[in-house]
Amino acid sequence: MEMNGSVIEQQRLDQARLEANGMYSSQFEKDACGMGFVVNIKGKKSHDIIDDGLRILERLEHRGGAGADKDTGDGAGILVQIPHEFFKRECEVLGINLPAAGEYGVGMIFAHKYESLRNEQKRIFEEVVREEGQVVLGWREVPVDGTKVGKEAAAIRPWMIQILIGKGPDVTNNAEFERKLYVIRKLAEKRIIPLSKELSSDFYIASLSSKTIVYKGMLTPGQLRDFYLDLSDLDFTSALAMVHSRFSTNTFPSWARAHPNRFLVHNGEINTIRGNVNWINAREGKAESPLFPDIKKVFPVVDDSGSDSAMFDNTFGILAHDRSFLASCDHDDDS
Repeated sequence: MEMNGSVIEQQRLDQARLEANGMYSSQFEKDACGMGFVVNIKGKKSHDIIDDGLRILERLEHRGGAGADKDTGDGAGILVQIPHEFFKRECEVLGINLPAAGEYGVGMIFAHKYESLRNEQKRIFEEVVREEGQVVLGWREVPVDGTKVGKEAAAIRPWMIQILIGKGPDVTNNAEFERKLYVIRKLAEKRIIPLSKELSSDFYIASLSSKTIVYKGMLTPGQLRDFYLDLSDLDFTSALAMVHSRFSTNTFPSWARAHPNRFLVHNGEINTIRGNVNWINAREGKAESPLFPDIKKVFPVVDDSGSDSAMFDNTFGILAHDRSFLASCDHDDDS
């Protein structure tokens, strides 16, 4: 779109006015990711929150990147609370007996697109769940509209599936259940990802929680709503929504590297990332936790194949489950 001289001059004048009369300063203007957050402060869930979050995301198109294929985005996504009524309805159709809200977790998984390998990934995942004393309730295929993505994104698109995990009989509270789901995720990744890489495939767990769920992908902000059909269902409700439009800088775009991560969205780069990762790795040998009796199950804490934001999210994740983790790493062996 061409802009004539009068339009450009008007923009220059508007910018000068804002700098003279407000807090805006052009020296702080940078290209970076876009993010947004909407919440009902009374905790009331509704589909309006989902719609508002997606509308925020769609207005962040200018903050996201795209490739030579303009329909292949650097990444877009949304994190919301688990919509219990929606999953209850869906599970009834699938013949899954879903327990009360908070008594089960949902995993959003990017699996292999070929059924034979996908079934093997699912088998190993179920094996891990049972080893950790939790209950496999069932699986759900996530309905998507594959025509709503660019050619490059479509060529490497994973198969989206969800696992539903019931709380085991020995779990006494929701925090303990969240820790169990965290351990399950870490163990599943360690067993399934190496197998997948041997077969030139990927495996990624976008989220696994009894509280929140992430829908994301190698999409533009305007594609997310139409790609994931769940997001347009009126029973899909939440009291909060966190959205992100990715502008990829120091890592290539992928379905897994889209935001939100499991806990956060992030805007920018972390210049000290390698030192931070080494610091965590070096201290894992001294770590101990009363909340994780066998803490080595979750090591390594940081997956260094991810982006700097993903590695930050990895570290935040262990602290969310055990705030004493870093302190335990620094205990004196002679004390």
